[in-house]
Amino acid sequence: MDLEQRVADLERRLAALEGAQRTGPRLDGGDFWALNGLKEQLSEVGATDGGVLYTGSVRLPTGEQYAWQLGALTEDLLEGDWTAAAESFAALGHPVRLRLLREILGGRRTAAELAELDEVGTTGQIYHHLRQLTGTGWLHTTGRGRHEVPPGRVVPLLVALATARP
Repeated sequence: MDLEQRVADLERRLAALEGAQRTGPRLDGGDFWALNGLKEQLSEVGATDGGVLYTGSVRLPTGEQYAWQLGALTEDLLEGDWTAAAESFAALGHPVRLRLLREILGGRRTAAELAELDEVGTTGQIYHHLRQLTGTGWLHTTGRGRHEVPPGRVVPLLVALATARP
């Protein structure tokens, strides 16, 4: 058997082994493991109207890692006060604020570091945006003028971005 054939055989065998050992999620939409698990959980609690689940495991460019999930029953969501979410959504509705959040997740944590960026405005405008994001819980200060996205908001922020994709 020639070298080329042996390599091809090894690659086929490796692919078969990797496929057989796959226990993690498929992100290509071909496997509804999370949805099926949610349906099972909802059935166990008798939630006939269903529910939603969002979850994530994230490593930021800074090396920080976050794992998070939240589930909610459809009935609770539909009956809740939707106007309470308006301010939070409004804070995310500004392109400069989204840019600031992205940069903060990427490691720029102070207003001085953020002011070095193009197209984010003056220092005063940056502080205004940071106050808006802090006031709605998308940011908090960690001392010495440093800002960070709270751990419980990292995955929800990325979920919101994922849902806004065309």
